[in-house]
Amino acid sequence: MNALDPVTLAVLKGRLEQIADEMDATLYRSAFNPIIAEARDASHGLFHPTTGATLVQGSTGLPIFVGTMAFAVKAVIDKIAGADGPAPGDTWIFNDPYLAGTHLNDFRLVRPFFWNDELFCWLASAGHWLDIGGNVPGNFNARATETYQEGVRIPPVKLATRGVVSQDLIDILAANSRTALSNFGDLSGQINALDLGERRLTDLLREYGAGTVRSTFETFTARAEALMREQISDLPDGCYSFEDYLDNDGVIDKPLLIAVDMTIAGDRLILDFSRSSPACAGPLNIARSTAIACCYVGLKHIFPDVPANAGCLAPIEFVIPATSILGVEAPRPVGGYTETILRVIGVLFGAMAKAAPALSTAAPFGTINALSMAGERNGHRWVMFSFFGGGLGGNPLSDGLNHGNNPISMATMPPVEIFEAAYPIMFTQWALREDSGGVGKHRGGLGAIYEVEALDEYGADVFLLGERGRFAPFGVAGGGEGALNRFSWLTGKGEFSPPMASKVTDVRIAEGERIRLETPGGGGYGDPFERDVQKVARDVRLDYISADSAREKYGVVISKSNAIDADATMALRAHPGARRP
Repeated sequence: MNALDPVTLAVLKGRLEQIADEMDATLYRSAFNPIIAEARDASHGLFHPTTGATLVQGSTGLPIFVGTMAFAVKAVIDKIAGADGPAPGDTWIFNDPYLAGTHLNDFRLVRPFFWNDELFCWLASAGHWLDIGGNVPGNFNARATETYQEGVRIPPVKLATRGVVSQDLIDILAANSRTALSNFGDLSGQINALDLGERRLTDLLREYGAGTVRSTFETFTARAEALMREQISDLPDGCYSFEDYLDNDGVIDKPLLIAVDMTIAGDRLILDFSRSSPACAGPLNIARSTAIACCYVGLKHIFPDVPANAGCLAPIEFVIPATSILGVEAPRPVGGYTETILRVIGVLFGAMAKAAPALSTAAPFGTINALSMAGERNGHRWVMFSFFGGGLGGNPLSDGLNHGNNPISMATMPPVEIFEAAYPIMFTQWALREDSGGVGKHRGGLGAIYEVEALDEYGADVFLLGERGRFAPFGVAGGGEGALNRFSWLTGKGEFSPPMASKVTDVRIAEGERIRLETPGGGGYGDPFERDVQKVARDVRLDYISADSAREKYGVVISKSNAIDADATMALRAHPGARRP
């Protein structure tokens, strides 16, 4: 490996990351699907020519995709092993979640990049397509018991040979989707992103040479490994365990255990998930590749200074039994993977809170609330899908973020105007949810309340795959739990909630009827009686918490004029019996 001076290394680091960022931006600006174009449910990166390991990722894409795309690239490498090998312009496409992680909606495009007739690296793109067949529009089928009920599974196949795209393959994909035009637009955007990546990488190599850029890749990886080992070494040796639960799998109404035993031994970390529940009947399973990728994301939150590439995983050993809910193979359904990976990240946070409270954070709201509404208008099918925000956990430095996204991504919710312009629906409420954040010295962030009304005479079919309806986001270091998730639909016959608490597939609302989603807040951090009374008063003024909560949970008495009653507050906080669980 050639030694690089710090200035050159810093410049190349920025240039390479900019390539991935531009690929992200190209897809965001050209995709037809709001979940990519507005919510940024996509990602791009550069990958090792022989191992497929992550070399560079974009700063705006979904980290969970970057973690799983290394498996996607390796799947292509393995498929062509022993064959003639790739050629310039070849591109593979697939959505097989057992090879590439996540679920069927997430399509990967993988393309080799050549320099002077030598394979230099791979470029890859991942994006969430709106619909790919299956029993449920949008593919979040909470009652699926096998992958065939979730959509069409495509193994790694050649989309393009030496730059010539297979129209036959595009026709097959179009014939198996309710939203063929949207998917075609997203596919074209991903192809354009790969084209852009090739051009930018060509420019870079012409300027600096292959040897220098290759040395940069090697330096990135070595530094990420060294820094991760250093961070682990600073932690106290020992085994730290934590458990949390999923409500159910959508088919059998029984909690599912997600448990980790985290062993710190010098500069090594062992993450053992053996105590987690076995594979389940419904779609809350995940593949091993997905489990490792979400651990990568969780560790990056805990150790934010470690560079984001494959080197940071070198000191980590994963124990994930093949019989576990976290290590399934086909045809086990995996459509609800988002809920399970959030619980995996949460238990990592919980275990780390025991090992190093200063690095810990309370649980985020822990569900994407995958909501699909679908119908028919003017003879055409429409499918609206989105995920929804909630509160992030309090941490040693600050309150959790109100109405944020989960820690699996940089994605954002599409704006109300986009939804209402594209689909026959109207949001009648979009507001913060009072008292939803867990109490603490640093309060959990607030969840939100959304109400959506159907406007078309057909009404709308409604599908939800969510979580945290029965097991609230946990607090740490004495902090309290966030509020539970709550979903209901309001009709002329009354208000109804799912028997499975957070999942439903068989609801139709009529024109003028509404659905209502109340998302969880994050857990709290620290003793709530240590919270600054001025912050409590501010929370009451902003309707983040009620005056009753201020008194009962924080020991702060607020008058009707929103003034602090200092004497009553001092007396309440001084009285040990005043503390509430």
